[in-house]
Amino acid sequence: MHALDYAVITAYLLLTVGLGVYFGRHQTRSEFFAANNSMGWLTVGLSVMATLFSSNSFAFYPASSYGDSLRLGLMSLVAFLLITPLVLWVFIPVYARLKVQTAYEYLERRFHVSVRCLASGLFVLLRIGWMASATYAASVVVSGISGLDQTVVIIGLGVAAIFYTMLGGLRAVMWTDVVQFFVFSTTIAVALGLLLAMEDDGVSGVFGTYFDGRPNLLFDWTPSVTLKYGSWAILLGVFLEALSATAADQVAVQRFIASRSERTSQIGGLINLAGFWLIVPALLMIGVGLFGYFKNRPNELVPLLVNRVVDDFNSGERTIHAWDFDQTGDWLTTPDREQLAAFYEANPKRVEQHMREFKLADNAMPEFVKLHFPPGLKGLFLAALMAAIMSSIDSGVHSITTALIVDFRDRLAPRWAPSTSSGEVLTIRTLIIVLGSLTIALACNVNSLGDVFAVSKKLTAAFGGPLLAVFLLGLFVRHCSTVGVFAGVLISAGITLGLTFWCPTWFPMWFWPVGFGLAMILSLAISAIAPFSAADAGHAAFSFRAVMAATSGPAGKSTSEGKPSSDVVPEAG
Repeated sequence: MHALDYAVITAYLLLTVGLGVYFGRHQTRSEFFAANNSMGWLTVGLSVMATLFSSNSFAFYPASSYGDSLRLGLMSLVAFLLITPLVLWVFIPVYARLKVQTAYEYLERRFHVSVRCLASGLFVLLRIGWMASATYAASVVVSGISGLDQTVVIIGLGVAAIFYTMLGGLRAVMWTDVVQFFVFSTTIAVALGLLLAMEDDGVSGVFGTYFDGRPNLLFDWTPSVTLKYGSWAILLGVFLEALSATAADQVAVQRFIASRSERTSQIGGLINLAGFWLIVPALLMIGVGLFGYFKNRPNELVPLLVNRVVDDFNSGERTIHAWDFDQTGDWLTTPDREQLAAFYEANPKRVEQHMREFKLADNAMPEFVKLHFPPGLKGLFLAALMAAIMSSIDSGVHSITTALIVDFRDRLAPRWAPSTSSGEVLTIRTLIIVLGSLTIALACNVNSLGDVFAVSKKLTAAFGGPLLAVFLLGLFVRHCSTVGVFAGVLISAGITLGLTFWCPTWFPMWFWPVGFGLAMILSLAISAIAPFSAADAGHAAFSFRAVMAATSGPAGKSTSEGKPSSDVVPEAG
């Protein structure tokens, strides 16, 4: 680390904290939760993009293309393209025209307060687990490059994110998201440029090396639940995950609610799609470039492999077998670094094999940064990773706080609300500190649960799949009862969570269609048995078609700029 690297990191941290201090003046509840519904389309779009594009994404896409294939990225691009029309022309209009404060407020109008609380509770559990895994994933890389202890990284960045979120509310969170978007976009461009510049044969040479003797790198439609990065699992899983994250998750919905109008939110949704289609291909290309670079220079990975083998052996996590190194007898009963290094230098093909077998794909990009990024740019790379971590934390704790206050305290215990505006802001800020502390504690221990990708996908699938199902049932199935939806969603979440433990060999993305499908089937089946009450019939007035009909003027335009007065759509009883 050069002094210039520290200067870049310090400047970034000061900027983000400064935004929190600047926007922290004259805070009110409306300003804290919704930025007084005043945000423009560019801020909304880039903030949604930065929020959904977490530190997990920053690490996963290059690692997946380097270590396995391009299937994860390519199917993700298709999935995001497919979900965008649903978000723009179904979910955003409903939220805007009903003027909800949270996505789950809609579910009370459509079904009952019990369904609202259930969905909001699932969101809270989903987002806490997601924040912890996303924070941990990027902290591994930051720690590896900076030399700082991983726990120190998590605590330091977590405290900074909580600080500016606590002070500046949603406006500070969204503007730091915009800054973070440009930081990691610049870093991705720099990393890709350096990789291509160091390849003698240019882009064609990079792809030639990558595809040589490696089948099924683009697609693999084998119908298998255990196939890693199978195309069916990614397409179905990412489609449901992306739709849930963008349309049924308070993190993204809160940004749409904060916009000036329905049209502003829709343009922001298009900006989000454009940003995704810009960033993901670049990250995939980085993974492709890293594969070609290290295939031609395997010796640069030898220290990484030696350290992993020795560390795993000393910690008891790996038993070193002779056949791992084409040896016989009691080889490496006590691993020797020089002996290991000599073996890898003499057997370059084993370097590539062990990088995959020892699951070191996540370390390829940090290793390249440490070796070849010039002073200043290494600091920029670390700032980008810090941006991803802080974006995951700030958006998560803010949206969870909103859900707990609006969906639970205000609805179930309004007497607990402070009598003054300053008291309300103090309550919100205190809750953010508590939730942020919980996130930091979980992130410091998430590694004990196993593979970070698997943990994050399993947790989000168990809760996010049923969460998406209840919204789609409410919007499009008029004769679905409150009892059926509540029971179906709760049972499916429990079954899916159980399957994540009972079926450890399944590729994690399969749990998304399982959780979603179970919730849909069980809710419809129980609704067919349970009585459809008069209250259920009344709530059917909040289906998508009914809301659009009630809020459209003679020319088909939404009333009141897409935010109708309360007499246009009746309140739920």
